[in-house]
Amino acid sequence: MEQLREFLSASYTAYQATENCVRLLQREGFTRLSEGERWTLREGGKYFTVRGGSSLAAFRYSAKGGFKLVASHTDSPSFKLKESALSDALFTRLDTEPYGGALGYTFFDRPLRLAGRAVYEENGRLLSKPIVSDFCVVLPSLAIHMHRDANEKFSVDPQKELPLLSLGKTELEQLLGDPVSYDLFAVPDEPPFVSGAHGEFFSSPRLDDLTGVLASLTALCRTEGEGTNVAVCFDSEEIGSGTRQGAGSDFLRAVLARIAEAQGRGKSEHLAALGSSLLVSLDNAHSVHPNHPELCDPANRAVMGGGVVIKSHAGGAYTTDALTSAVVKRVLARSGVKCQSFFNRSDLKSGSTLGAVSLRQVGVPSVDIGIAQLAMHSAVETMAIADYEWLKQGLCALYAAPIRIGEDGAQY
Repeated sequence: MEQLREFLSASYTAYQATENCVRLLQREGFTRLSEGERWTLREGGKYFTVRGGSSLAAFRYSAKGGFKLVASHTDSPSFKLKESALSDALFTRLDTEPYGGALGYTFFDRPLRLAGRAVYEENGRLLSKPIVSDFCVVLPSLAIHMHRDANEKFSVDPQKELPLLSLGKTELEQLLGDPVSYDLFAVPDEPPFVSGAHGEFFSSPRLDDLTGVLASLTALCRTEGEGTNVAVCFDSEEIGSGTRQGAGSDFLRAVLARIAEAQGRGKSEHLAALGSSLLVSLDNAHSVHPNHPELCDPANRAVMGGGVVIKSHAGGAYTTDALTSAVVKRVLARSGVKCQSFFNRSDLKSGSTLGAVSLRQVGVPSVDIGIAQLAMHSAVETMAIADYEWLKQGLCALYAAPIRIGEDGAQY
């Protein structure tokens, strides 16, 4: 858990998360590849490539077998900075807009760090660099005396409720070293903490989905298996995955095509390999809430401490079907990993994740899994420590298993 604590604390945005993933992979002996160069792969080699500074794909190469793919996302809801601050005679405020569906009221009166990337001009070149401010800002709430019905009715006007940068006029760009441009976000800087009578709960910003990112890379580093194991960590899931770094792009498809080229496979052989492979869409699930249990399905509900969650949805928000669910259940059971099934209430709109988006690019049998958590998209989210350990163990088991999917069944 100390590794997770450090990763969450240092991975303010998708840019810092990817930078920290790169360091982890390099310590584990993975070789960096460039999308702008030809790839030469050797049997058993460990490789990774980065796109846009905020998405990453890592893999253990094999010339034989299909693929076992685990997809997670590096971004989290926050507030993105526009390129000019707002100053008057009294204050300077950051001009921000929502990024993703943050639980807005939870971001008030907390330390917020400015983080992301900035582009600087150096010696006639433009260089993109991850950046984290050395100061915090705050989004101040309105006192109860001025908003008497705040506890009964509270809404966030994203154009009016803005983080406070300074007294008087301040040039933000000067504080950041005068970048030419930037992608910066105001993100929670709350340190992770353990709670509960038995130390069973773990709370932190960005559990959704940096737990999945670190668990998938940890499992990839620990596990050898039949075929090529891949962990892909996409940006932009919280805003629909439609960017060049998102699951809706050709990133994963391009990585797999280059692996197939190194394997000497033609198009038909590559498509056959994909058809017998497995994609694990890894993102967290809603735990039954102790104060609002009525908002969960009465039978098919996820519980913190109940192990890996297998998520299903009739409308396709999750990609699990009976066959992929059965494969995961059996592989986890064989490895002694607890798991549970999750369906939303039928009268509530389901959330979605990157699995269904990824399948538009790569048609692979797929399953959606995660761990149960409370307060999704809050500035601070909560999970059970035991579930993170179950998730890592389960992903190792999936990477190690000789999984082959067919039209009428599967080998595992």
